[in-house]
Parts: sequence; C-alpha cells; structure tokens
Amino acid sequence: MIYKRRQFFRNLSLGGSALALAPFLQSVRVHGAGNEAALPKRFVFVVKSSGIDKFNLVPEGLENHFVNPEDGKKLGNRGRREGPLVNVALADHKLPEKLAALEMFKDRLTVIQSLSGVGFRGNHTKGFGTLSLHDSEKVAIAPTLDCLLGQHLSTGPYPMYGMAMNGQLLEGGWKPEDSYCYPNLSAYAAAKPVAYQGSPQKAFLELFGAAVATPEQLEKKIALNGNLMDFLSEDARRVEKQLSGDDKERFAQYMDSFDSLRKIEEKKAGLTDRIQKHAPERTDRFDSTTPSGRIESHFEIASAALIAGLTNVITLRPDTLGVKYSELGLSNSVHALGHLQDNKASNGWTGHQARMEVEKLHLKQIAKMAKKFAGIPEGNGSMLDNTIIVYMSCSSGDHHCAGHDWPTILLGGMGKKLKMGRYLEYPKYGSKGHRTVGNFYLSLMQAAGMKTSETFGQPDANLKDLDLKGPLQELMVG
Repeated sequence: MIYKRRQFFRNLSLGGSALALAPFLQSVRVHGAGNEAALPKRFVFVVKSSGIDKFNLVPEGLENHFVNPEDGKKLGNRGRREGPLVNVALADHKLPEKLAALEMFKDRLTVIQSLSGVGFRGNHTKGFGTLSLHDSEKVAIAPTLDCLLGQHLSTGPYPMYGMAMNGQLLEGGWKPEDSYCYPNLSAYAAAKPVAYQGSPQKAFLELFGAAVATPEQLEKKIALNGNLMDFLSEDARRVEKQLSGDDKERFAQYMDSFDSLRKIEEKKAGLTDRIQKHAPERTDRFDSTTPSGRIESHFEIASAALIAGLTNVITLRPDTLGVKYSELGLSNSVHALGHLQDNKASNGWTGHQARMEVEKLHLKQIAKMAKKFAGIPEGNGSMLDNTIIVYMSCSSGDHHCAGHDWPTILLGGMGKKLKMGRYLEYPKYGSKGHRTVGNFYLSLMQAAGMKTSETFGQPDANLKDLDLKGPLQELMVG
C-alpha cells in the first residue's frame, strides 16, 4: 500500500503542471466546443446576523415602499406598503449609498426585496432554517441549500466549506473562535450540521497546507492516513461481526468519517500545484481579532479556495450578535445596534446608520472578491460570470426576524441563467404576486443545473391561496 502511494506521488509530480492547468484546459475545451454551460459553477453565501436593512436598498428615482410617505419614518416588520411588482434595470438608476462599493458591477448586480420566509421560528436568527427553510433554528432537520449545491457542483475535496466568527448566538462578550465552531447554519442532512472554521490561520493550513509543506511531508501525511484506514478496514471486519442494529449503523458512520478524511487529503494532493499557485499570502492579519481584519481574512481565503478548486461552494458568517465593530468606533454589539433604530450608538450614529456602515464593510469585501474573480478568464468571460455571491441575513430584514421581508443582494452570474442588473421588489406579504425565499432558492438550484421539486422548504400555511411553485420567473433567463 505504501508503494502504491509513493507511485501516486511520482505520477503526480510528473503530471503536476497538467493538474494545475486543468481548469484552464477545461475552459479552452468548453470554449472550442461552444458549450459555455459546461463551465464550473460556484456559490458564495455571505450570511450576516441581525437582518439587512431594506430601507436603504432602493435605487434613487424609485418610490421607497419601506418608509411612511407622510413622515419618512421606516416601516416595521411587515415592511412593504401595498403595490405591484417592481422590476427595473439598475442601469437606469443611481445605486443607493449602501451599494456604492458595487457600482463597477452594476450590470452583474441584482437586488431582491419582499420575499418572505414565514412559518418557522427564530427570534434573532432562523438558524439552520435560514438555508433549509424549515422550523430548524437550533437542530438541523433537513439539508441546507449551500450543502445541496456543494454536493451537486463541487469536484474538489470539500463539497462546501464554511468560515465563521464564532459559533454562539447571544455571546456575553465577543471573542473570535480559534478553531472549529458550529454557527447553526449549514447541514448536509438531519442531525448532520457543518462545522465552520473560525481561525483564518487554521483555515489557511487546512486548505493550503500543500503550499507550505514539502513533498516529503505531503507524502508522509497521505501515507499515514492510508495506513490508518487500511488498519481500520481490516480490524473493522472483526468488530462489525460483533455488532448489530443501531450499533452496527453507528460504526459504519464512524468508518465513513475516516474514509472521508482520507479522500479529502487525496483530492488535495491532486491539486498540489494549483494550491501552491493560488494560496493567499500568509500574513499576521490572519491572527487579527478585530471584526474587519477577521472578515477580510475570511474573504481572502474563501476566494483562493474557490480559485484553486478546493470547493465550489463557500458559506461565510461575517458576524454574530455579540460582535462589536470597535474599528468603526462602536462599543455597541450587533445585538444592541439592532435595538437602537433612531437612537444614538456610542459613536454618535443612529442605530440605522450604524447597521448600514456594518453592511457597507461587508459589501466592500464582496466587491474585492468580485473584482478578483472578474480578473480570471473563463470561457468567453471570467470566473465571475459563473459565480454567484449571495449577501443575506439569518434574520430576514429585521433584528427580530418575523421573516415577512427578506432582502437579498446577488452579484456575479450563473452562466447567463439568471437576469442580473435588476431591482426586483415583490408585492407585500399575502398579496397577489407575492413570492417566497423558497422560490428564490429554487431559482439558484435550477440555474446551477439541479433538478428540483415544485417547492423548497416548509410551506407557509398563511399563503395557501397563492401559487408559490417554481422559481422566480423574473430572475430566470428564458
């Protein structure tokens, strides 16, 4: 077995350049065959805490249905005033202040407002329900969208990779995680939550260890994992004979976890040259404990992981309720900011202004990521043309998440399957023409080439009289 693994590494070193060029060569073949649809598709989900303000997402020149026209005050949980669908090109309007960082990508930007996700619990967060659309705040009871897409799209070691600030919902004091954590956001199936990496340094070593390890170290690691798995496989036959029922099933899952680790390392070994080429520079910033430094590191590592082909789906959790953006002069936590509204934060901003500045900090990193992807040729366009960055919240558009209005910002493309450069605002919750987050998730799945059912997630009993089947037609091409 050791000999076979050594032979594998000899073959790898001889063909390493071909492996590193594989995505480029695939792009050339696809271009030559005229089949742009065969290019790899990628998703980045950026899921913030405490809602995304809907009031400041409306382009200039359009009526703002999220404020009272008489006094200009912002409307509450049920959001939008009565009115028909708004479907306009962003090219015809100036972007609001909050979206200024995305101006250069205006033709690849789509803002969606007034989708609902009601019918499952969540006071400050929908938890796993954010991406599964089930009543699943603290316990995973269904697979989440990011994991489903990852299993469908990813050919690298990780179907989906997650990075988070920390894994608590209501922390007493903010402290970034220095290892794995569970932010209660992603799951491969019921009772199978995904652990996120909290430390940029450890994420770098986990994803790009091949960039700093010698060939001998890599070979030793693969051989060690292989020997361990060989030993376990041989010994497992004897153990398994002594088990029955649930014990036998649990033992099989235990063995599968070891096998999964071995496969991950072997896949990363096959990408060694590409990992070394695209690994981010390892800097002291990866040890930063400030939210902005940690967020910037997470985005940098996530971008590199997608470019290197380590995964096709990344989910980032840039903050949680206990985070304090001290670099913005704020001693208030994200949780406290959500309650301030027109009252003043520690630096003199209103709660609404402070929340917008936090969102602008996230959007700035999204713009940097998009710029990086736009500079990488792929087919007739760039990597950005086949990547969708989704900016949303785990608590819809409000600090206390009723879910009647769930704003979403999309940036990029999906092989020309989605209409970008649009502002979409659906009719108010319960009105004719209203649509849900489930319809939006079906849109993403279909654009990614997945077969879907007519609905996604748990149905909203209050909307039983509306037709809520299929994707958002206003978002789909063709």
